[in-house]
Formats: sequence, structure tokens, C-alpha cells
Amino acid sequence: MNAYQLVADKQAVIFELGDVLYPEKDYLLQVYYLFAQFLEYSELKNAQAILGFMKNEFEQNGPENLFNKTAEAFDIDLKYKHNFDLLHQTARLPLKLLLFKNVLNFLQELVVDRKKIFIVTAGDPEQQLNKIRQIEWNGLEQYLTVFFADELNQPKSEIFQNILNDNNLSANEALVVGANNFDAHQSKMINLPYIVSLEIYK
Repeated sequence: MNAYQLVADKQAVIFELGDVLYPEKDYLLQVYYLFAQFLEYSELKNAQAILGFMKNEFEQNGPENLFNKTAEAFDIDLKYKHNFDLLHQTARLPLKLLLFKNVLNFLQELVVDRKKIFIVTAGDPEQQLNKIRQIEWNGLEQYLTVFFADELNQPKSEIFQNILNDNNLSANEALVVGANNFDAHQSKMINLPYIVSLEIYK
């Protein structure tokens, strides 16, 4: 099915952020690059070796506990955990984050057909906002309404319901596009149609 056929009868589409609108690894790998450069400048460490290690560890095991693994491998003082965490929140990336090509086309079609576009994202609000500011939106940013679940201190299902209420929509007039079982569960709680992001990018 063509992606746009999925929303032919919808009035609003609600997206998550990372791995839905853009590849999350594109943000994280640039953060790791900046951290490795920082260590080379401040501690005369080998930035290329550190980045290679972090990239490989990330690709094999994900981002969990990555600082501690890197610190152990390269004898990095644990005080730099603060800098590592701060970079996740405030990094000025060397390269803009690019939307998935198919999602860019999809968003443009939604705008042309005057459908409402929402982003409801979990995670540290400062970090999520930093990502949003560094995405190349191609002029689409003016059509987005963003909600930070952690800042609102509400479950996604409640935010979804508020979006429906505030826009006089029924559940079958909206679609949630997510990337994991948590998003699917939160949508199901209020009977919102849900699709895994990968289905759109086929």
C-alpha cells in the first residue's frame, strides 16, 4: 500500500522523532565524534581510535553504558561523564540531521492536503529539542506541533487523547507513526490506529 493511502481518511498524523523521522544513529555518532575530539584536545587521547571503538560498540550493543565501556578501554577519567552527557543535550552538530527521504515526501504530501502534523516525543526534553533544531526540515517546521512527554509528565496515551480532544477528532481520524512496541501500546490504549515507521519507508 502506498504510504499516503494510509492517511487518505485521516485528519492528523502523530510521529515520534528518532528512527521515525530521521535515523537516530546520525545524531549519536556525531555526538561521539565531538566527544572524541574533545578528549583529544583536553587529554591528548587518540580521537580516531576512540571514535572507532564507540562506533563499533554502538553498532554491536547500542548506546547503553557506552561511556563507561569507553572510559575503561581508554583510561578516561570518570569526571568526563558530565561532558559526555552534556554533549547529548547541547551538541552543535557538524552536519544537519536529514529526514528519511520517504518521510520527507510523506510530510510534504500531508502539508499539501492540509493534514495536521504532530510530534510527540519521549526522552530528555532539552536533548529532543536540540535534535529538532538541527534537523533539515526543508520548510516543514512551520507545520509541526511538538509535545515533549517528559516535560508534560504525561504518558503518551494521554497526550494523544488531548490532541484528539483539542482538534475535535475521533480516534479513527488520526494515525500514530512510531518505531517500537511502547508506541504501539500507548496508541492501542485509546484505540488509535498505529503503524510502524518502516512501513512508510518501503
